[in-house]
Amino acid sequence: MPSDDNAVSSNTTTDYYFDSYSHYGIHMEMLKDYHRTTSYRDAIWRNAYLFKNKVVLDVGCGTGILSMFAAKAGARKVIGVDCSTIAVQAREIVKANGFEDVITIIQGKVEDLQLDEKVDIIISEWMGYFLLYESMLNTVLYARDKWGVPGVKMFPDKANMHVCGVTDHQYIKERFDVWRNVQGIDFSYFKRLSFLEPLVDTVERSQIVTNMARLVSFDINTVKEAELSFKSEFALEAQSSRGRRGSAGRAEDVENDVCVHGLSVHFDTPFTAGHDVVVLDTTPLAPPTHWRQTVLYLFIL
Repeated sequence: MPSDDNAVSSNTTTDYYFDSYSHYGIHMEMLKDYHRTTSYRDAIWRNAYLFKNKVVLDVGCGTGILSMFAAKAGARKVIGVDCSTIAVQAREIVKANGFEDVITIIQGKVEDLQLDEKVDIIISEWMGYFLLYESMLNTVLYARDKWGVPGVKMFPDKANMHVCGVTDHQYIKERFDVWRNVQGIDFSYFKRLSFLEPLVDTVERSQIVTNMARLVSFDINTVKEAELSFKSEFALEAQSSRGRRGSAGRAEDVENDVCVHGLSVHFDTPFTAGHDVVVLDTTPLAPPTHWRQTVLYLFIL
């Protein structure tokens, strides 16, 4: 049978995005992210009084773990929504854990959702790399405005982005300087292009050579989609390192200059809707999460 090229080409970027979340590996990575998973669990269970007999919407429910946290906290009804086929497996997981009378898993888009009542709480793990890259925040905001009761509780309800300067001589050498001579041929043109691509990786504490500054803060209770595109002014101050220098048995403290090769961006998402505040923080000063940090390297000739 001849292949249907048109059927293949009709897939959109959105289709591929949702299809990527059909694979079990990505969900295993998120479930094994201890800080990520326990932050949501603690935010829900430590504030279970908010969930008692409430209707909860889980946007991008994935395997359904947040929906089950909400059910265990006493929610009357939980609706989990996910566009990918992981929703099929989520239904089985919900059933296996005895929550099928409380949790309903729907495969589809939030924008196409039809509910018979408004929701009291919206939970979602919407954050992407760099907080906003391939995030679902716009979908969460749509759900908030369309299906939330007045004063709907958002979990999380705040989001902050932070930046600091980092040094990385080894990566600069391996990733960028290599273009100067490839088998005796100058590929410097590609050096400039390679700086345009951010690096998602774990930044070591020893690489941080400036203070940390806040880029932007969002209140998920009120932020509008248009406000997610932003400009930010910030100031960073390089922190010189100290070392020892000397000769002939004589030593003295000296300050060593540092080189800022790039800007590392991380985020935190506080859960402040309840009495017990929990913060999911992806700072390089804490144990790493699956989001790691995003580094924007500064172009060096």
